[in-house]
This record gives sequence, structure tokens and C-alpha cells, in this order.
Amino acid sequence: MIETPYLLFLGDAPDMLAAKVAIGIKDWRPENAVAQLRLPGCGADLGLSDMTLAEAKEAGARTLVIGVANRGGVISAAWKEVLIEALEMGYDLASGLHNLLRDEGDLVAAAQTHGGTLHDVRVPTVGYPIANGIKRSGKRCLAVGTDCSVGKMYTALSMDTEMQKRGMKSTFRATGQTGILVTGQGVPLDAVIADFMAGSVEYLTPDNDADHWDHIEGQGSLFHVSYSGVTMALVHGGQPDALILCHEPTREHMRGLPGYDLPSLERLRETALPLAQVANPECQVVGISVNTQHLSEDDAVSYLAAVEARMGLPAVDPFRHGAGRLVDALAAV
Repeated sequence: MIETPYLLFLGDAPDMLAAKVAIGIKDWRPENAVAQLRLPGCGADLGLSDMTLAEAKEAGARTLVIGVANRGGVISAAWKEVLIEALEMGYDLASGLHNLLRDEGDLVAAAQTHGGTLHDVRVPTVGYPIANGIKRSGKRCLAVGTDCSVGKMYTALSMDTEMQKRGMKSTFRATGQTGILVTGQGVPLDAVIADFMAGSVEYLTPDNDADHWDHIEGQGSLFHVSYSGVTMALVHGGQPDALILCHEPTREHMRGLPGYDLPSLERLRETALPLAQVANPECQVVGISVNTQHLSEDDAVSYLAAVEARMGLPAVDPFRHGAGRLVDALAAV
């Protein structure tokens, strides 16, 4: 188990999107977020108290969590100094990066010397099967996006929270490092060997009661040339009964790909639904989730109304306005 509460390390994250792991923990497990630690030039700010390692330790922090999801998942030399100092002070470390803590000899040595534990949450711990495509009982909802980091996890968590409030049967199924750190369990999907990715999603979403909904955390985008493979594993391995289309309207290009424009929501629907119906012919697109964090309240309401009129589906920002209408749409499936 990862010891809580956390000191969230933002390093030199260039912007808020790069700090999405820390943001997810702060938003969904605020009781575990003691403070943030930022290096000079950091472009992210969670609105938490900025503390040194010593100050956060005094405030009760037990684990330093690398709250940054940078491209390639690399631990820089500047970060390394902080991580080693944290271990020397008695912290444990937790990370969801591809660059594993346990592969860094100096971190391993420091942990052994000072009694710290290194938690790599992006390491598969199960021998997953190859997908068999057999239909499973229960129901599943998958969020698919026009791009990476548009709110797929927040959509699934919001819908699960709303269902729990209503007394409905529901489970959030984490497939990425942030979701795993928020809930304590899941499948680190993008670290699973390709042939077993869809099978790992089947494993994550087993047979269940007929009226139980699994909310599967979406990853990547079918239109993102870097990460489309992980999205396909979710689409086929998840066998979703319902899709939620996710979008962030202020993007000028695909995340990390300046030469690629975002697809329209119409194109996402036309692409994702036939692919989902390969594994589940009954799959439907039931709603649209829009991340309006960069819009004013009036502009957000206006934008959502226009999308809803255009697409003929309920369009909401579930984190800003609640997921009730999306849950209503699922209840009708």
C-alpha cells in the first residue's frame, strides 16, 4: 500500500496539462494532498501550499508522488536531486512514469539505505490473458476523446460518483497512473505488452450484475498517432455498451502534435462507434462530455447548448455542472 498523505511533486512541469496526475489526486482525493513542491520555472500550480520537503514532512506527508506525466515519462537530473533528498528524509516515492524508479540505481540505493519504498504504479502485476471477445454480463461505459488529456478520467469518475449517490451499482475502472493513484487499483494499460492490452481490459471489467455499470477510464485518442493503440485496446477489450464523447474546445492542435488538428465530435462518433460495435454490436453513443475549464461560465453554457443542438445528445461538463444528465442517458440504455 502507498502511504498517505502525499506531497505532490510538480517538478518543472511546463503547464497544467503536464501535471494532470497531481491535479487528479488533488481533485478526487484532496484529503491525501498535503502540499505541492515545484522547481524553478514550473508552469503548473494546483493552488495548494508550496512546501519544502521538510515543511511537508512536518505537516504529515508520507509519500512524495511524482505528479507529472511528461512526454516519454523521463526522470530528469534536476528531479533526481529532490527524489534522493526525499528518500534521505524518510519519504517513500510513488511514480506512474515509464522511467521506473526501480531502474534508477541511485534511487534504489537511497531507498535501501534510508528504509524508503519505491512504488512504480505503471508496472503490470498480473499475467493478463489475450482477449477472447466473449460477451460478459453487466454493462460498461467508455469515454473516448478527440485528443489526450481532455477529461476522460474526470468523466468516468464523475459518472461513477453520481451513480453511487443514486444508489446505483457502479465501479470506476482505472487504466492509467492517475486513476490508480486515486483509487488504489487498476491496470496500467499503456505498460501492458501490446498483444495483452485488450485482454487486460477484459480482466479489469469481468462479469457482473446485469444492472451494474463499469466506468472505464479512457486513454489516448483514436486520432492521436502517438497513443491510438491504447485506445483501441479499450474500445475492443472493454466491449462498451455506451460511449461518451469527450472534447476540450480550446485546443489549437493535438496534444504534443502541432501538425495535427483535432477531429470534430461528429468525426469521433463516426469513427469510434463502428469500431466499438465490432466487439459489441449494441453499443451506443449516449452523451458528450466537454472540458470547459478554460471558458467562462456564460461561454461554457453557450458552447454546451450549441453542441447539444448540433449533435442531438446531452452535452455537459460533468466536473463543472455535474454528471446527472449523462447518468440519465446511461439509465436509458
